[in-house]
Amino acid sequence: MIGYAFMGAVHSQAWRTVGHAFDLPVDVRLAAIGGRDSVAVKAAADRHGWAAFETDWRTLIARDDVAVVDICTPGDTHASIAIEALAAGKHVICEKPLANSVAEASMMADAAASAAARGVRSMVAFNYRRVPALAYARSLVASGRLGTLHHVRAAYQQDWLVDPAAPLTWRMQKERAGSGALGDIAAHIVDAAQFVVGDLLSGVSGMLETFVHSRPLSGGSGLSAASGGSGVGDVTVDDAAVFFGRFAGGGIATFEATRFATGRKNAMQLEIYGSGGGIRFDFERMNELQFFDGSLPDSENGFRRVLVTEGDHPYLEAWWPPGHPLGYEHTFTHEFRDFLLDVSSGQDPSPSFADGLQVQKVLAAVSQSAESGSGWVEV
Repeated sequence: MIGYAFMGAVHSQAWRTVGHAFDLPVDVRLAAIGGRDSVAVKAAADRHGWAAFETDWRTLIARDDVAVVDICTPGDTHASIAIEALAAGKHVICEKPLANSVAEASMMADAAASAAARGVRSMVAFNYRRVPALAYARSLVASGRLGTLHHVRAAYQQDWLVDPAAPLTWRMQKERAGSGALGDIAAHIVDAAQFVVGDLLSGVSGMLETFVHSRPLSGGSGLSAASGGSGVGDVTVDDAAVFFGRFAGGGIATFEATRFATGRKNAMQLEIYGSGGGIRFDFERMNELQFFDGSLPDSENGFRRVLVTEGDHPYLEAWWPPGHPLGYEHTFTHEFRDFLLDVSSGQDPSPSFADGLQVQKVLAAVSQSAESGSGWVEV
């Protein structure tokens, strides 16, 4: 694994757990973790159970005991690491968004397609696909329970940047992150909506907004005063993104992604309405799905709460008795379970780098619409 901060800790937890929770055709061994700071990466290796550490990602990729490379670094390094790892014959799982631009994502998708012809597999890590309630929602839509799609409402709301004194980090610098709320969290709801609906966005119209344009530098941020002046640095990404969309099959959609929703911590919400029913989901209550079954008479109907913890719900065969809820970290364990099963059986995992490229094209179209003020942009 390359990268050891927030995502590195979450992924380490999932790699440690997946082989204990699920029956797998392979054994998982945490061979090596990589990062530039030798002291910090050694501490991460010790804390999370990695057998070794490296300070050069190319050295890590070259190790004979590494078969899978897990990329948890900022977006500006995804393309170079993934392409080299695939060329070296390593299976790759890469955090979202796939890259910082369509051009980089296209190169990664091409490299993945070439590698797949040699039996080398890859996947982009959209973990919310592996929330049992959303996987169950996809099955309801796919089986026709919602009828013809009319409308999708997707939102991802956080508040960790509301305070203007919050320090500048790489997530607020375009050259490192590619974009702000758009790439960081809107990427999740674009993928989740397309996954559950089973259709792709064909066009969008949006706007982006930055509310705080400079922030204090912090010694822990890894950024220097040269980023934008003495003691402060420029924010060069969006704080919020709002856009309309249309699915290829005809349904319409609204999307909102913000890191300025005061009081919201991690509210990833998805609502889907069709001619035969409706679904509502909120990740802050991730074990529940609200379902309206339009086939029932009005006198008996209404949205009902489905507690998605039964043994026949997606992924629940590995966990606890009904009514014992799961948490955020389980989505990554499910993700790695699916990845390892596909790699072991010689199948291409999903979502693929091509899927990640398609999401990148949606984000680019939103950005183009916002920057030009031109309104509708085809994906």
